[in-house]
Amino acid sequence: MLQPRDGVIRIGVFYDGNYFLHVSNYYNYFHQRRRRISISGLHGFIRQQIADEMQVDYSLCHVVDAHYFRGRMSAYEASQRGNQLYNDRLFDDVLMSEGVVTHYLPLRTRAGRKEEKGIDVWLALEALELSWMKKYDVLVLITSDGDFVPLIRKVNTLGTRVMVLSWDFEYTDDTGREIVTRTSQDLLEEVTYPVAMHEIIDNRVKGKELLVSGLFVTQESAPKTYKNIIDKGDAKVSKTLNMKSGYGFVAYPPNNLFFHYLDVIEGDFNEIHDGDTVEFTIEVNEKGNEVAKNVRKVADDYYIPETDEEVEGEEEVDDMIL
Repeated sequence: MLQPRDGVIRIGVFYDGNYFLHVSNYYNYFHQRRRRISISGLHGFIRQQIADEMQVDYSLCHVVDAHYFRGRMSAYEASQRGNQLYNDRLFDDVLMSEGVVTHYLPLRTRAGRKEEKGIDVWLALEALELSWMKKYDVLVLITSDGDFVPLIRKVNTLGTRVMVLSWDFEYTDDTGREIVTRTSQDLLEEVTYPVAMHEIIDNRVKGKELLVSGLFVTQESAPKTYKNIIDKGDAKVSKTLNMKSGYGFVAYPPNNLFFHYLDVIEGDFNEIHDGDTVEFTIEVNEKGNEVAKNVRKVADDYYIPETDEEVEGEEEVDDMIL
């Protein structure tokens, strides 16, 4: 059993932001949970997991530091991608409300593709320095990257234990690509407490049902995309958002509905833009997900907002690198 310093267990949490958003997107769009990961719920889970591992009371375990690292496009670039700039600010508000310090570096273009450059090095340097300065009892890494093995070895020499929260999963995205996410075994072999989050969530470990449920944003706490959806029997009327080349989404809480350009009728897909009013039907695809079908652009007066102001809310955070 670890003896707490000054009566508390000091926990530092460090997010590989690109990895965390990839995981959150998976649970929101492709997992049966259909919910994003909650930052506050995750911190509560971490405290309880460490309390269990160290056989101490939950009240003695405190997240004293939390840091989020990610590459980020410029404000101008984000403003050219629908509501991406708004989404970035929305997520910043979530992180800020939970006391998570953000660290961003500009994305670089390489071979026509936006990539992160140097963000992992920055995370490692900050984690090592703060582990030494603030004497964390436990350093928690949310990552799957084996490049952090040297960091873990260095932190271990300080007497700080390391916990890694990792997810292994695979799925087929809406473009037909097979997406496989696996955690480096070299990473897991170096840490004091490897935590396979996918197993805990999917196996519904007895005694942790409430704790696992708390990992996900509830429908009530999630921002609503629009206040009112018109129901016309088989057909619905709502607005589009996050339109891309060849696909887009229709606002339909609690989860926005994906549609492909082939699902558009009576018009051209390229004539539909963010915020346009569309009529559509809802069907279930081969993966069991609800999607929008028979999408057609209609006059804005089809859409009758609940008040004079519509509420912009949380649309999907774009996997711009993944």
